[in-house]
Amino acid sequence: MHILQEAYPSAFIKETEDAEEIIKASLTGDWDVVICDMSMPGQSGLEVVRHMKQYFPKVPVLMLSMYPEEQYAIRALRAGAAGYLSKDSASEELVKAVGTVLLGRRHISPDTAAHLLNELEHGDDKAPHESLTSREFVIFQLVSSGKSVSAIAKQLSVAVSTISTYKTKIFAKMKMKCNADLTRYALENKLM
Repeated sequence: MHILQEAYPSAFIKETEDAEEIIKASLTGDWDVVICDMSMPGQSGLEVVRHMKQYFPKVPVLMLSMYPEEQYAIRALRAGAAGYLSKDSASEELVKAVGTVLLGRRHISPDTAAHLLNELEHGDDKAPHESLTSREFVIFQLVSSGKSVSAIAKQLSVAVSTISTYKTKIFAKMKMKCNADLTRYALENKLM
C-alpha cells in the first residue's frame, strides 16, 4: 500500500488482516474507498462487498485478487464492487483504479470490458458456475476447497441446514452429484 500513500500523501490508509476486520473498520471510520481481496480468511471479498453495499452504499469497494479476471471480475461487479484488479497488474493500475472509483465511476480492465461485451453477445453460453448467485458461489468455493458443511456454516455464521440447502441448489444448478465433482470443476476452471 506504499504506492497509495505516495499517490495520496495526506490520506489515512488502514490495512486489515481479514474480512471481519474490514467490516469492523467500516463501522468505525469514514472511508472514501475500501480495497479488499476476493479470497481472505473468514468471509470472502464478495461478502465484504455485500456488507458495504447494504450499510455504506456510497463507499466504493475495489476488489483485488489473484484469481483470473475472466472468472471473477464480472461476479465482483455484479455483487456491487466498483472495480476489479488482478494482483499481477495491481502495481501499475492500483492508483489509477482508486482515482477512478473516487470519481464515482467503475474501473475495469480492457480484458474485462471485452469479456463483458462477449457475454452480452453470447449470454446463453454461460459456464455452470456463472448461474450461481454470489452466496452460492462463495459456498461453492468453500465446498470445492474441501471444507465441511459444519465448517462453512461456522465461517459464514449460519445454520448447518442453511449450508446444506445451498449445497443442494449448487449441485442441481451445476448438474453435479458430489463434492469431488465440484472440486474437479473448480480446478479445471481455475476457480480456486
